[in-house]
Amino acid sequence: MLFLNIVLSLIYMATYECPKCKMSANITCGKCEAPLKDSSLKLDNGQKVQICECPNGHGKIKSPLCCGQDMSCQVA
Repeated sequence: MLFLNIVLSLIYMATYECPKCKMSANITCGKCEAPLKDSSLKLDNGQKVQICECPNGHGKIKSPLCCGQDMSCQVA
């Protein structure tokens, strides 16, 4: 089962790419090393913010920045 989870995590890993310089990054959780998943939060003012979150519930972070802007996410 662990092997299947690892394979599925690699298949669905969120890959972030800078729209300006095209640098890309794959991000994993520091606690469990699971690939972070792309998500978004809706703020009280209605604005949506792109985030990355651990699929095992270890937390969430703001999506990465590069060249002064959010990196866009494509699922690998």
